[in-house]
Amino acid sequence: MAPPRTRTTRTPRTPRPTKEGAVRRTQLVSTYGVGSMIALGERSFVVGGLDDWRVVDHPDLIEVRLQSRLGVRGFVRPPAPDLPPGASVPVRLFPQLYTCPGDHENTLRRYRQFNSPRGRNRCAACDGSLTPSRFVVACRNGHLDEFPYWQWVHSGGREASGGKCELSYRATGRSSALRSIVISCSCGAEASMEGAFGRGALVSIGYTCRGGRPWLADDAAEQGCTADVRTLQRGSSAAWFPVVRSALSIPPFSKKLFDTVGKYFAMWRDVGDDVVAQQARSLNLVGGRSEYTEQQVLDAVAELRKHAAGEAPDPSVVTGFEPADVIRQEEYEQLGHERDEGHFECAPPPDSGEVGLPEGFDRVMQVSRLREVRVLQTFTRVEAPLESDTAERFAPLSRSSVPDWLPGVEVSGEGVFLRLDPDRLRRWEEDPTSGAAARSELVRARHEAALRRRVSGREVPESPVRSRLILLHSLAHMIINEWSLNSGYPASALRERLYVSDQMAGLLIYTASSDSAGSLGGLVEQGKLAKLGPALASAVERARWCSADPLCMEAEAAGSDGLNLAACHSCLLLPETSCELNNVFLDRAVVVGSEEEGVRGYLEQLPLG
Repeated sequence: MAPPRTRTTRTPRTPRPTKEGAVRRTQLVSTYGVGSMIALGERSFVVGGLDDWRVVDHPDLIEVRLQSRLGVRGFVRPPAPDLPPGASVPVRLFPQLYTCPGDHENTLRRYRQFNSPRGRNRCAACDGSLTPSRFVVACRNGHLDEFPYWQWVHSGGREASGGKCELSYRATGRSSALRSIVISCSCGAEASMEGAFGRGALVSIGYTCRGGRPWLADDAAEQGCTADVRTLQRGSSAAWFPVVRSALSIPPFSKKLFDTVGKYFAMWRDVGDDVVAQQARSLNLVGGRSEYTEQQVLDAVAELRKHAAGEAPDPSVVTGFEPADVIRQEEYEQLGHERDEGHFECAPPPDSGEVGLPEGFDRVMQVSRLREVRVLQTFTRVEAPLESDTAERFAPLSRSSVPDWLPGVEVSGEGVFLRLDPDRLRRWEEDPTSGAAARSELVRARHEAALRRRVSGREVPESPVRSRLILLHSLAHMIINEWSLNSGYPASALRERLYVSDQMAGLLIYTASSDSAGSLGGLVEQGKLAKLGPALASAVERARWCSADPLCMEAEAAGSDGLNLAACHSCLLLPETSCELNNVFLDRAVVVGSEEEGVRGYLEQLPLG
């Protein structure tokens, strides 16, 4: 007779997380980063904080100058859709309020109250497809919450009756306006969404920011936020503004040696050189068939230690046009000289001795190989970030106050670097008859007014806007539009990087992709002088006229906060991925000139090629 079976106690298994969808890893830095809302299938989610990311347990992406600036020990690549099981980025259901169109009452309630079967977005009662709430609320300090439908319906002095209230949502269909969206309560109260997007709409009903942070696992709300709350559409671009920092890998950090040493720097940072040398030998980094010597490894570790200790200059990477921007100054110097080191290859065009430089320029360089590291540092909501913003405006990416790593991606590509003639530029800037200074002063005054509104109660920083910035930025947009027709890349695949200060006046137009598609050669080919001259002349000629003229050229203010002049979607504005200044500080008149406006453009006399 068999012995009786022994009963064992099983530990309940933790349910495996459900895969809701996939996005490219670069999008987890620029489009769908921590705190952003994303639609996956028929539901809406918010991307979770770094604490719950299932990624490698140590930084796998090194960019020394950027690490020093951001105060972290490295960067981690977000998981790619094709990585092995286990690597993932969490998402949390948000908003929680849903409606069921199949329900004749269009009940508005929390998702879990519909008892939807696992893995399906269906109402258990009628099998109708559930729809997430269209509206959310957010404040300029990055907080996010559900729209307060109950308070909105019962505002105006009408109180709820006894018993449990139940809300319903319906669209009358009479128009597409907000007045056609009506929220009703079972107690009889009713209100349309008209007026909900006004600046003081939620304050008027007594609703204040609750400090909601649904992207963090603790679901805790921060206390003490005094910022006004604004109503937003769930898919609004104002619901999430990423703060992305970037840097090019330039000599000496472009060398592959630094990539290799960077992987082990965490364990070599605080040990002696003898330990470093011993471990380097055991890892086959030196000796044998290795291309590096022991001294080269020690020198690289010493350089990394210097940056980690803050002994190297603070390489600020903020806006691209601050005079004290050390990291841009370093790149500007390297881009002006012939280099071929690892990730960085830069050389003058091969026809430099045969064809002259275009008028107004004193240096053209073909960058046939470059590497850029882009990192998500934080994000804001409602209003795009400014450099004058305080830390309270930036939302946390994790529950820990200071994460020791940030999500980042490295992209490879090619580009063309153009440097303006400093003497000609200075004469144009200082010439009162050019009209450039007067136009730039209009934009500068509006920018300072915008800064005053944003930094109430604090000292207003000086605006960096001047004619040099507007000229270079407008010229970069004109060139991108022109080269998108000739290089084989769409405008959305090209990017600008501006170098503007008293000592700098240059721009880099480049394409950078996370795979080999960023180095097809079509863009760097545009840097040949035989092609560049005619392309610039064509860009100038194309920009002389806009389909929105004369209104565009005669506009006294355009764009966000009136920070553009002659610039609109028909002429200068670019996709958001291409412009590093959010499509402001643009004016094609300072490039091509305008007799009617009394402006002499920097390149208005450029001959047609």
